[in-house]
Amino acid sequence: MSISLVPLREASDTIVAVFNRWNNDPTIVHLIRPARSEEELVAEHHMTVADLTERLDTHDIFLIYDDDRLVGEVNVIYDAPHLYDNERGSAWLGLVIGEPSGRGRGVGTTALTLLEERLRAQGVPRIELGVFGFNEAAHRLYRKIGYTEIARIEAFTYWNGRFWPDIRMEKRLD
Repeated sequence: MSISLVPLREASDTIVAVFNRWNNDPTIVHLIRPARSEEELVAEHHMTVADLTERLDTHDIFLIYDDDRLVGEVNVIYDAPHLYDNERGSAWLGLVIGEPSGRGRGVGTTALTLLEERLRAQGVPRIELGVFGFNEAAHRLYRKIGYTEIARIEAFTYWNGRFWPDIRMEKRLD
């Protein structure tokens, strides 16, 4: 297993098709986007090349490769409006391991370690992220690599017949 992060510089039909497949995969959609109802949870979302191009204006997006196979993406927004702690220069992190072959094998851990090295070199003081309360595997991963809980936003997302909190976590890089 050789994990690498490749900056996404330009939107393409191929990448948009992969992102759309991941963002509509019923086995992981509840893990990657919040929903306010069952209908919203199962509603299909389709991005276009124009949508991804616009997203690249506000996000640093890195494609996660396991050897030569695209298995996920990690994205960063600096000074995002939804940060719980608005410390200047903070990075908001989003992670999706879209391919089943990339899950449970340390891909996420390695990708986050590589990203943290990049952000530390840029002088980013801290990373913040949110993990849904039912996503115990992700919560364990983040704790294992040094993230600590800083807040909970109750009734943040709907899944499996009820509302769950968003657990906000941070890691200091300075």
